[in-house]
This record gives sequence, structure tokens and C-alpha cells, in this order.
Amino acid sequence: MGRSVENGGAAEPEVSVVIPCLNEAQSIESCVRSALDVLREHGISGEIIVADNDSDDGSGELAAGAGATVVRETRRGYGSAYLAGFAAARGRYIITADADQTYDFAEIPRFVAQLESGADMVIGNRMNNILPGAMPWLHRYIGNPVLSGFLNLLYRSGVHDAHCGMRALRRDKLPVLRLRSTGMEFASEMVVRAVKENLTVTEFDIDYRPREGDSKLSSFRDGWRHLKLLLVNSPTALFMVPGLAILALGLFGIALSILDVSVFGHQWQIHATIASALLTVVGAQVVALAVSARAFAVDALGERPDRLLAWGRRNLRLEHGLVAGALMLLAGLGVGAAIVAIWIDRGFGELSEERLLVLASVLVIVGVQTIFSSFFLSIIGLAKEESPSWPSGTYKGVERRRSSV
Repeated sequence: MGRSVENGGAAEPEVSVVIPCLNEAQSIESCVRSALDVLREHGISGEIIVADNDSDDGSGELAAGAGATVVRETRRGYGSAYLAGFAAARGRYIITADADQTYDFAEIPRFVAQLESGADMVIGNRMNNILPGAMPWLHRYIGNPVLSGFLNLLYRSGVHDAHCGMRALRRDKLPVLRLRSTGMEFASEMVVRAVKENLTVTEFDIDYRPREGDSKLSSFRDGWRHLKLLLVNSPTALFMVPGLAILALGLFGIALSILDVSVFGHQWQIHATIASALLTVVGAQVVALAVSARAFAVDALGERPDRLLAWGRRNLRLEHGLVAGALMLLAGLGVGAAIVAIWIDRGFGELSEERLLVLASVLVIVGVQTIFSSFFLSIIGLAKEESPSWPSGTYKGVERRRSSV
């Protein structure tokens, strides 16, 4: 559905406070009024955007009556609501907060001050000021610390509370962020995208208060969605690191077997050789997936290339991959031919070159993988296109029901 602005020619406000809302009739009016009072008290020109996520308890009407601009998003999801609210926002700065009274809107001027000081994104840190009863034990001591810690391990964001709902950003950074997530993982995506685009992210401590009404959070389902987003946005952690580890272990095992090296006084038997071969093949395939995923992220999704990928793009071509794969394939076939020659030399009798046969098989398989993976990377390169721009004018599924400043 098209988006319309009923108040028409109002000047662009300095701040847009965006509040996602799903059945928050108990608290939405007080949230809107609190935000408006803070803006007036500090002389900040602004608007309150309530992204009503298809509530059925009259939350949208209550928000409009309290003075908010209500944008209705029928597609359920925390991220869906925010995407609708961001598309409707007109302010230079966007402040986000939940509709359940867990955040103090009096913090708005502090967020604005950080943005005016040069930050691109500002995130509240709840973990040092959690009021009694505000956060379940599972979230406070396990869920949030573990997920935020894992995010920092992969992306080095330096953010201590990656899931805080009260944050701020410059509206002109939305096209750079290219946010897509529709669920609770939207909070993690904002941080991940900001880090990948080298935006300046700051944080400061805020209070976290007990919520009004029922929580919409599903601990394990939403926790998994956060974890999944962190992994799929990091091909290095998801593919490259485990792939290289598996490949190295497999090659080490094959080397011990071929060189007939004893380990702790025991010889490397054929079963261990076959297991090592399996690890080598799997590791090589996972590494190929890592390179392909990273190339797709750059060519199709518009992400910045890392140093290794940038070097590869400058110095390597399809032909290099084909030659490398062909050499491994020919080497494998050569070892296989040598085994056949040994068999013929022995008069087609008993043959005990199992380790060489395993080596030949690995070379052939990895060689074929390399050839076709090189072609696949070349196909991904054809998908280069301009980065998607932030929607303007219309936003599918969004309906503006009332507007006021």
C-alpha cells in the first residue's frame, strides 16, 4: 500500500523517534507523551513515529490520539516494524525505543548530543543499570552477554549491549546500512552492518526498567535468529576457519600415512588414511564455499571486500583456478597410472598400494572441485550490480494513518 503524508509541507524535523508497537495498549500512550514532552522541554524539533505492527488491541489509535504519526506494517516482526518506521521518518536523526516503558525517553538529548559530536550510531548499554525485575536471569547472565560477546568476537564492534532497543543513528546512513532483517535479529544486523561499513559507533549507560504488558520475546527462537544472522554475515567464521582447520588436519594425516611415520609407536593404518582423505575433501569444499560466499557478499550484496579477497581479485583470474585444478587432476591421474603400472609389472597379481590410491582419489576430487568452484566464482562475478538504494516515496505494506509534529 502506498505511503502518504497528511501534514504535507511541514519542515524536516531534527529528530524522528521511532517506536515499534505490537499490542502495547497499556503503555503506548505514555511512551508517546513522554517522548513529546522531552522534545518540547529541550527545544528539539521532532516527530514521533509509531510503527504499528498490525496490533489488534487499538494501540495504533491510542498512539495517534497521543500525538504520534502512526505507520501500519501488516507484516509481523520487530525488524519489519522498524523498516516501516524508518521509511516514514523525516528527521535528520532517528532515535529508537520500545513501546513498553522499559526505556527513559529523557535520554533522547544525550543520544542527539553524541550524534552531533560525530557518531554515526549510538547504542545504549543497559547491562550496568538494570532495575530489579527488568530483565530475566537467562537474558541478563547468559543470552545477552553470550550473543554480544560472540558478535564482538566476529566483528570487533566494541558494543557491550548489542540488543539494546534504545539507540540512535543518522538517517542519511540508512542507505549505507541496507537493513533487511524482519525479526528480533534486526538489532544485531544494525551493529554488524555499521561495523562492516566502518561507521562510528559509540555507546553509553542507560537505565533499563521493568516493562508494562506482556513480552513478545521468545528466548530460544529469537536467540537462534541472532546467532544465525551473526554466522551467515561472517563467511570467515562460518566457512573459512573450520574449513582450513579440517583441511589442515586431513593433509597432515595423509602426509603421515604416505611417509609411513609412526605416531606414539603406532603405524598409520589404512582406516586412518581414508579418514584423513575424507577430511581433506570436506575441508577443501568448505574453503571453496567460504571464498564463494565472500565473493557473493561483495558482488551481489554490495559489501566491502576484505584484503584477501581484494588481493585475489587483482591478481587471480578464472584461468588460474582452472590451471590449479587441472594440475591436481592430472597429478591424481598420474598417481593412478603409476599404480596400474605397478599392477601390470606384478603380472596383475596382488596389489597393496592402498595409500597411493587414496592419495590419487583425493587429488582427482579436489582438482575437480577447484575447476568447478573457479567457474562458480566467475559466475558470481557476473552478478555485480549497484548497491540497493533506500526506498523513497513508497514502502510496500505501509499505511500512514495520522501525522502530527
